Amino acid sequence: MASRKGEFGEPVVLDVEGFDVRVSSPERVYFPARGETKLDLVNYYLSVGGGIVNALRERPCMLHRFPDGLAGPKVHQKRLPRGAPPWVETVRLHFPRYGLHADELCVTRLADVAWAVQMSTVEFHPWNSRRADTEKPDEWRIDLDPMPDAPFSRVRRAAQVTHEVLDELGATGWPKTSGGHGLHVYVRIRPDHGFGDVRRAALAFAREVERRLPDDVTTTWWRRDRDPASVFVDYNQNARDHTIAAAYSVRGNDIGTVSTPVHWHEIEDVEPQDLTIATVPQRFAELGDLHAGIDDSVFDIRALLDWAERDEAEGAAVPPEPEDDTGRP
Repeated sequence: MASRKGEFGEPVVLDVEGFDVRVSSPERVYFPARGETKLDLVNYYLSVGGGIVNALRERPCMLHRFPDGLAGPKVHQKRLPRGAPPWVETVRLHFPRYGLHADELCVTRLADVAWAVQMSTVEFHPWNSRRADTEKPDEWRIDLDPMPDAPFSRVRRAAQVTHEVLDELGATGWPKTSGGHGLHVYVRIRPDHGFGDVRRAALAFAREVERRLPDDVTTTWWRRDRDPASVFVDYNQNARDHTIAAAYSVRGNDIGTVSTPVHWHEIEDVEPQDLTIATVPQRFAELGDLHAGIDDSVFDIRALLDWAERDEAEGAAVPPEPEDDTGRP
């Protein structure tokens, strides 16, 4: 049933760095646990503006939209929603498997983010490549994804070993909470390789972490074969058209958790459920964007590709390519 005009408040027009963004239904409750509204969500993103734009800039971005708030269904939106103002930019992606293409949101300014939230976006899921060459990733993503019975202490141990191996490689990792139950670590890389090579490199790294923590970590391909108390180092997040929530992206749950950058030393004590749209703005005001320097530390994955060749020569199985993350564009 269509809502009555004004049921969720009269529209609000915000000036976002010189661009007008009209927010309709500003009082619609998005996060029922604390009663935060659509306008609260917009204001959250404005409060971490430098961080979210840094995370999304020039990247194709899939949107997770909740037109009726968290109480309603989630929409995975690859194509830019209709009605975009002329200043919102896009990047065209091709999907040979389907013979289709999609023009996805390509954030270049904070107003793009605010407009996407006006269009009911809660989560921002960018590609790990930029529009200058969408087929050459410049970001390697390490996803420490706990299985259902894994305590967070195992995720912390996996993060410690991840940091250790990155240091040995001479790579700088930029950790963040996932906004769920895991942790992510991003590494800026030279855009010299396609998705297949970046995924092979990510798998080689994951296997090294598994060797050092065999009782805690798995790289097993099939979910049904994994220890339900293990942490899966999900190298598949580096496959083409696979995305995870950006730094500073809110997650679609009742309390509005945030995928939040953290210092390495914070991982021992961090409680991801404490990092929400209610708490992260103050943290951001005090600490700034902890991923601000990521573009200054670029790693060459050639060493990891050498590891992959070694593992394959020793008989390590090459897992199949995963399907596109959300199916048809």
